[in-house]
Amino acid sequence: MQFVHDMPFGATLTEHGVRFRLWAPAAHGVRLVLNPAREEERTLDARPDGRGWWSVHADDAQADTFYLWEIDGRQRVPDPASRFNPFGPHGPSQVVDPRKFEWTSGWKGRPWHETVIYELHVGTFTPAGTYAAAEAQLSALAELGVTAIELMPLADFPGRFGWGYDGVLPFAPHPAYGGPNDLKRFIQACHRHGLMVFLDVVYNHFGPDGNYLSAYAPEFFNARHQTAWGPAVNFDGPGCEVVREFFIHNALYWLEEYRFDGLRFDAVHAIADDGSPDILEAISQAVRERCGERRVHLMLENDCNDVDRLGPPGSPGRFEAQWNGDFHHCLHVLLTGEHDGYYAEYDRPLEQLARCLVDGFAREGAPPLVTGAAPRRDATRAVHPLNTINFLQNHDQIGNRAFGERLRQLADDASVQLAAAILLLAPGVPMLFMGEEFGATTPFLYFADWRGDLREAVREGRRKEFSHFPRYAEAAERGELPDPCSEQTFQRCKLDWGSANAVAHREWRRLHGELLAVRHRHLLPRLSGLSAGGQLARRVGESGLQVRWRFDDGMAIEMLVNLGPQPLAAEAIEAGAPAALEEPVLLYSVGSGAAGGLGPWAGRWHLGRAPAGAVGAAAAGG
Repeated sequence: MQFVHDMPFGATLTEHGVRFRLWAPAAHGVRLVLNPAREEERTLDARPDGRGWWSVHADDAQADTFYLWEIDGRQRVPDPASRFNPFGPHGPSQVVDPRKFEWTSGWKGRPWHETVIYELHVGTFTPAGTYAAAEAQLSALAELGVTAIELMPLADFPGRFGWGYDGVLPFAPHPAYGGPNDLKRFIQACHRHGLMVFLDVVYNHFGPDGNYLSAYAPEFFNARHQTAWGPAVNFDGPGCEVVREFFIHNALYWLEEYRFDGLRFDAVHAIADDGSPDILEAISQAVRERCGERRVHLMLENDCNDVDRLGPPGSPGRFEAQWNGDFHHCLHVLLTGEHDGYYAEYDRPLEQLARCLVDGFAREGAPPLVTGAAPRRDATRAVHPLNTINFLQNHDQIGNRAFGERLRQLADDASVQLAAAILLLAPGVPMLFMGEEFGATTPFLYFADWRGDLREAVREGRRKEFSHFPRYAEAAERGELPDPCSEQTFQRCKLDWGSANAVAHREWRRLHGELLAVRHRHLLPRLSGLSAGGQLARRVGESGLQVRWRFDDGMAIEMLVNLGPQPLAAEAIEAGAPAALEEPVLLYSVGSGAAGGLGPWAGRWHLGRAPAGAVGAAAAGG
């Protein structure tokens, strides 16, 4: 089977040669340069259509041909819809024939409720940092209980290494990890192991280096909306029709031509669009229409916690789920005691965690760092637990720290083990960050291979940013922060798979395997019978939390945890307790407990029949 996404942009192979199209409304003349900087270089004049489009057909072009666009006889630029730029975004684009890859399975995906996500950065997941090297770990992840791989952004960016969030060629996978067919082979290998593959895409901005669009298509940006990166991507101003089409096709391209099982849309709270439907609704509608025969899942990062964007799987205009920063922030405060920065909003972490576990989110409204935004407020509406993606760690929460520490380096192991159980045995979709399953302590730092003035600006920006945090101020002042633009910083972040076989790390893997086995055996069959809101959650003593999730079959799973360093007495647990589950069966326990109480950082999970009238009988209290 072969899959090709047909689009009006870029290079398209035809029966006789290649058709090239570029939207350059500000250009007065456009030429196609074939085989640039080679002996056989030649140029062809492109024809305008009067609406900003320029096109040309090259009879002798073929797959693997290199090309550039020449604007007004003075500037040569890559194709913004290039399928591959093997020398980076400042070099020539290359014609790709998607039909050269043969897909050998009829994989249709997995239902959303089965999702357990494993986020990874291809360049640091293995020493080699390639798709081919990453394949070697797929079997172990599938055996552990992971059901979905989520790749950090792949859109091409300048330099040898980076997180990927400053991509400038959205259709071209970054060449350091391998070519287009290497990525397809990786996705096909995931499918053979029963793993879905999601891709993180960035539609809120282009990176600061290698983006030439403003030189010939300034309509790609709308100065009426200003963002942290300058004028916003133009989704609602004059000329926005082509810009919207560009990004809708990008989403469809990854899903159709590469057979990704879903997309995660980065920082959608930073997308400015006053149109109706807005670009996110339009993308969702297009995906549901075009990919309806497959299970394709759409996810958001949205600091506004806008529940109106979420819906049941496959809903046109809506998204399956959203990354739940509130869940992370509450547990991080409870485990580490940190209260600075955005953690200051989580001043009632136990109560706010309870709200996350039964209603989805703790906060709603624009994030606090948005200039002029109204104060955030407590969330007022519940969402289905499956509309949230919960995590203890991810690329941001580790990498935005000055020294890239993982949670195990900030809290004792007993508390992290309890947090892992809360994550994996709650109904929300869980996500692990690469290495978390074996208790990795490898840092994940911010790294970007910027050059020239941009390199110095990023270095100075990081120093200033962390000088405002008391715990980093001295290191920033002494110049001891890791250099984000150093290759050594990048190399330090590569996972140490050798350490994964040490006894202590095998114990972490065993813990995660046991928890995921309980999840698959007892939660998954019941998740479709769990409603949004109306579940029971109450505070127990100073540090305890009791949550009961009731299902349509009359059964309930009850979690009782002690999120503190002091024991929780049986008397505190029994005071104000709801009617007990009938015929309870212990599913899992963490830490110690005696005489009905719970030791420090301990918890237990039971399955039993819910007594009549127990739903909503209590709420999280302060």
